Amino acid sequence: MVGKWKVLLPQEIDQGGMDLLLQNPDIEVVGPFTSKEEAQEYIEDVDGVIVRSVFQVDADFLDKAKKLKVISRVGVGLDNIDIVYARQKGIKVISVRGENALSAAEHTIALVLALAKSLTWFDRQVRKGNWESRYSGKAIEIAGKTIGLVGFGNIGKKVAEFSLSLGMKVLFYDPFVEETPINGVRKIENLQELLKASDFVSLHLPLTEATRGLIGERELHCMQSTAFLINVARGAIVNKEALYKALKKGWIAGAGLDVFSEEPPAPDDPLLELENVILAPHIAGLTRECAQRTAIKAVENLITALKEFENHL
Repeated sequence: MVGKWKVLLPQEIDQGGMDLLLQNPDIEVVGPFTSKEEAQEYIEDVDGVIVRSVFQVDADFLDKAKKLKVISRVGVGLDNIDIVYARQKGIKVISVRGENALSAAEHTIALVLALAKSLTWFDRQVRKGNWESRYSGKAIEIAGKTIGLVGFGNIGKKVAEFSLSLGMKVLFYDPFVEETPINGVRKIENLQELLKASDFVSLHLPLTEATRGLIGERELHCMQSTAFLINVARGAIVNKEALYKALKKGWIAGAGLDVFSEEPPAPDDPLLELENVILAPHIAGLTRECAQRTAIKAVENLITALKEFENHL
């Protein structure tokens, strides 16, 4: 090759990925930076970019990328990248698939158990000195309960496996999946039917124009009043106003949210006031192990794509 590949790193990634980048003699790393504006000062002269979920790669950014060949995403979702425009400009966009499935599935099950056992509510009661809360009857068993999975990709399948091992019944809705190789899992052809039949509804699908606002008032009304909604996918898949109303008025029993339509949520977000919702800061895929795996894989994807580009010159 002639010279080094310049790779823009707008934000820090796990040290395992950093080591792989810095140890490659063919790569010159530019970054990380503290702001998008600072990173954009260098975009004109780089061959590749490695981005995480919060960094927006929009048309303006891509227009400044005169030499850009590859965008490698540390993670699965690509909703922070203008994929259509990137491909129009001949820029390859790659995500890391499958590496976060275990962590995200474990996080989902953790939310299922925390909701079923009312753990956050009991924690608050004990801190208030309310030992008698143990007689509230709020905790339920999950064995024998039904979990409905909306989306049946790598994460959904792993959640299904965990749920079955805990004695749960598993349904899924995914128009892009014909059958499942997992014994004991049943496909439901209609979303509303799945919502009505499930004690827990868990979302595992990407954010697209088709899935934005997929879960609104009508869908939440389909759910049982004793059911729980779990979202570790993308916040905008659920209509926030409708969810608040459902939780406030008791249409559903509660929710476990790892993602929000606005991240971080605004201090006056009404969801923050509710006691029947468990909130987490988009951490389903941020276990130590997963962060390392996805960072390394994103770097490997970038290097492979740059080599392929060079071989076609």
